[in-house]
Amino acid sequence: MLATGTWVEMDPLCPFSLANLPLAIATTPGQSEPHVVSAIGPYIIELPALIDSLGEVDYADLVRYGDRRRLAAALSAGSLLDLAALGQDVPRRLRSALQELLSDATSFPHVLRDNPAARARVLAPAEQARFRMPVAVADYTDFYAGYHHARAVGAMFRGADKALMPNYLHLPVGYHGRSSSVVLSGTPVRRPVGQILAAGPTPVTAPTRKLDLELELGCIIARGSGLGERVPVDEAGAYILGYVLLNDWSARDVQKWEYVPLGPFNGKNFATTISPWVVTPDALEPYRTRPSVELGVEPQPYLKQAREDRVFDIQLEVDLTTAEGVTVPISRTSSRHLVWSFDQMVAHHTLGGCPLRGGDLLGSGTISGPGGPCEAGCLLEATLDGSKPIKVQSDGKTVTRSYLEDGDTITVRGFCGPEGARVGFGECAGRIEAARWP
Repeated sequence: MLATGTWVEMDPLCPFSLANLPLAIATTPGQSEPHVVSAIGPYIIELPALIDSLGEVDYADLVRYGDRRRLAAALSAGSLLDLAALGQDVPRRLRSALQELLSDATSFPHVLRDNPAARARVLAPAEQARFRMPVAVADYTDFYAGYHHARAVGAMFRGADKALMPNYLHLPVGYHGRSSSVVLSGTPVRRPVGQILAAGPTPVTAPTRKLDLELELGCIIARGSGLGERVPVDEAGAYILGYVLLNDWSARDVQKWEYVPLGPFNGKNFATTISPWVVTPDALEPYRTRPSVELGVEPQPYLKQAREDRVFDIQLEVDLTTAEGVTVPISRTSSRHLVWSFDQMVAHHTLGGCPLRGGDLLGSGTISGPGGPCEAGCLLEATLDGSKPIKVQSDGKTVTRSYLEDGDTITVRGFCGPEGARVGFGECAGRIEAARWP
């Protein structure tokens, strides 16, 4: 079946429609070195091969970027930062050129649609791609902008009347994580070891007994800012390369013992998984919306954003697959439940003069909805810290979990838009492996 607007045959539920055209770094049989690719339906788009296939007239009409050699070099590099370094308009122009070439009504049918040899060079089956990290992550900061999650967990530990700390209404709460443990979807996650308070006042060192997921959206920074400089909130979008799905794995018992007074450390630094596909701000622009919850407090002037539709309405899904191969849905929610935008996070991050670097990763914090366990973005919240295990049925089989077990796989998906015009991220997945201990 043809998806909306394109001559490429594809499933209308595919997340990689003509409206999307995300970016990634991959190797393929046709090019063994990591390079920039896009996606349409079931195909990888070999961008270096596409530039090579364009004649001089077609290149000028389609791409509208004068330095063809420099663009070809950026597309053949192993990081999306090389493409971002050409300027914010270049990825936008590249996406526009792809939409023209892949459109039903393309004015350049000879380039791909009616050119079997070029199609064979440029469109490769997606299963042949081997993905790499889209950027070398420079630094990682995780925020706490999911209102329903923050409120539910706060009520669990402090009571409903003190669920949110006073600062939550005034600033995007965050902490600095570890870039060294940010990994790509499909990378196994080893159950971490840490100090836990199992019984009595004395801790023990052992594998975590409360391994959890955290459903998040991630933002990749395209370029740096200067030391001592502040990025205004309404200029923050110029620093954003794109968005990924993110799972910030957590060891809740380790985290509980260590996080006072300085915050998360070993309970959070062992693995953070991101999706390989980076969805561009342009693709998500039609799905901007107001946050589902307003904080009811006038923000500080540096956090006041001109636009009210400052978050995205991305439908988010979490599935759990057991070691035996049983797959069940455990969460369905939306990123519109974030109360702080990534633009506001950037503005707050740089308020004191902390410089951004190209490749920085910002996490949204756990995203949950208001509908209880089925909309919870983590098991801590869904099971009340394991006291009320979730029980999910699928195909006549029941899966019960308080926390994640060895052999479990968590798969996160996210998408916007109608059938035939989906803007999605693909998958962000990780399988739990047993701890190495002692």
